[in-house]
Amino acid sequence: MADIGQQALTFGWLIAILGCIVSVAAGLNKRDEWTQVAERSLYVVFGAITVAMLALFYALATNDFSLAYVAQHSARAMSLNSRLAALWGGQAGSLLLWGWMVALYGAAAVFLNRHDNRTLMPWVVMCILVNLIFFLSLCSFVSLPFDRVGPLDVRSDGNGLNPLLQHPLMSIHPVVLYAGFTGFIVPYAFAFANLVTGELGTQWFQTTRRWTLFAWTCLGGGLVLGGRWAYEILGWGGYWGWDPVENAALMPWLAGTAYLHSVMIQEKRDMLKTWNLVLIGITYLLCVFGTFLTRSGIVQSVHAFTNNGLFTPIFFSFVVVTATLYFGMLLYRLPQLKSQHKLESMVSREAGFMMNNWVFMAILVVVFWGTLLPVISEALSGNRTTVGPAFFNSLEGWLTLFLLFLTGVGPLIAWRRATVASVRRQFVGPAVFGVVVGVVLAATFWSTATVWAIGCWTLSAFVIATITQEYHRAIGARMRKRGENPVRAFFTLLQRNQRRYGGYIVHLGIVLMFIAVSGAAFNQERLENLKPGESVKLDQFELRYLTANAILEQNYGGATARVALYHRGKPVATMLPEKRLYWLEQQPSSLPAIYSTWLEDLYLVLNEVEPDGSATFKIHRNPLVNWLWIGAAIAIAGSIAIMWPHPEIIRPGKQP
Repeated sequence: MADIGQQALTFGWLIAILGCIVSVAAGLNKRDEWTQVAERSLYVVFGAITVAMLALFYALATNDFSLAYVAQHSARAMSLNSRLAALWGGQAGSLLLWGWMVALYGAAAVFLNRHDNRTLMPWVVMCILVNLIFFLSLCSFVSLPFDRVGPLDVRSDGNGLNPLLQHPLMSIHPVVLYAGFTGFIVPYAFAFANLVTGELGTQWFQTTRRWTLFAWTCLGGGLVLGGRWAYEILGWGGYWGWDPVENAALMPWLAGTAYLHSVMIQEKRDMLKTWNLVLIGITYLLCVFGTFLTRSGIVQSVHAFTNNGLFTPIFFSFVVVTATLYFGMLLYRLPQLKSQHKLESMVSREAGFMMNNWVFMAILVVVFWGTLLPVISEALSGNRTTVGPAFFNSLEGWLTLFLLFLTGVGPLIAWRRATVASVRRQFVGPAVFGVVVGVVLAATFWSTATVWAIGCWTLSAFVIATITQEYHRAIGARMRKRGENPVRAFFTLLQRNQRRYGGYIVHLGIVLMFIAVSGAAFNQERLENLKPGESVKLDQFELRYLTANAILEQNYGGATARVALYHRGKPVATMLPEKRLYWLEQQPSSLPAIYSTWLEDLYLVLNEVEPDGSATFKIHRNPLVNWLWIGAAIAIAGSIAIMWPHPEIIRPGKQP
């Protein structure tokens, strides 16, 4: 199977090159039959990479340690699920997954546009195939998933996967994240085709709206799943640490969010044509650049891949050439991209969305600078200067509050020019509610809360009130005019105006995530050494250490502590934090025990079991943290509501 996989990769690489040549010829000569040949070549490439993926899965499942990749990232003691997840646990396998997903998106886009956008399609196919040629070249000549070790070097067992990655969430988190990264290839390819052909209307982003939203949702979902993985497995009590790899995924999400907002201005007011093309270009290029960052070894991270010589210059050259080609075409078309309309008033929806874009870009610049500063400083001075979470928090905090304010204002203000009466009608009630909530909470928690947290609560209350007001008015109107009950009116609104009312659900989820982040202002942390029978109190919680039991498994050993948890004197749980040492990797790991409620988490980490039987624990109390996951789920539900095909809106034969 490994030989079949390697041959499939080579075959796919050759077909991709041929298809790329044919697509360019089809675009230049405007020959649709040639375009169809190029499109079919994309199907063939997708099939070839699929065969390669299945071959590597088979090698991992059957412990084929004659393959260097399997020997380096898998072991017999690992579960089948972890062995299969090892496909994206190493560099070569993850690049193969990247290529497969790009091919999947490309094949789906070609199939759904087989009767539409015929002028754009040859250049769309060319753009996708160029990306596939690059990733297939990496898998064929630089990072080889099917590279065999010498006959005398084949071992009976492999090195195993990093124990931190042997977690159920790692079976889905990278896949969802990659689905976001690679999904932006479709709007990017259509934007590029739009520039090449000079068809500079709205067709390209109307065609790719759902593709963009799907990729954006996956990228956001992948970020949150990564945060949950860090929370459950790393044992440091948090979910986000401004790690370079985390930032690499956040940057395209920020640019993509700005694009999703600004493209509405072009659709409604025929403005920001150039800016939207810039944003979608930046978004996809940041996806590729982020992949380069995590695999080149130029940034240091707990979950970055290592550099293997030629990889860095080759990958960086691809990023530079791709960016040059795209923005070169954009400069060439610049005279044709002038908008007919201009901003008429700063008190308008388009002004709100433009400010939203500026804030997203400011946040993006801060993240980009903080992430790349070690690389830049080392190149200029020889000294590697790094910045920590304090740098990001101090700069991003106030920007995010302004963004939260715009989340409430932007969607409700009128297009072109809002009147005083409309502003009063839309915002007086929510503003009063936000101020009252902020004052009450500030008076209650003044001694412990930060100014940022109080500002976050005030603005969150304001945004929630604006969303509630919009639904209340719309549902009330349907109940009066149509006689519908509130539930039917709610779902009818979602069906009739998916983007507007689904967007409010997304905003509600984001607001809940802000509230969760504000809970960090009340985080508490204790380090305690307890003997059996001793207890420690943390506010209304009491933890009583009972005993510790040794654990001895095939691939790891260690200890499990038993800790009785009481809340207001009543027993509520027995917590079982673990301290492990993985034999093969000689890597320690702490698995926290977490007691969750709607309001807070009690997070217990076993640091060490001492020879005298005592144990050292790190105890975290994390208020509101669960609203991060709840908010993310609501935001994803809102995105699905927007994307959901509606039979009265989607014409037969059109993409969903």
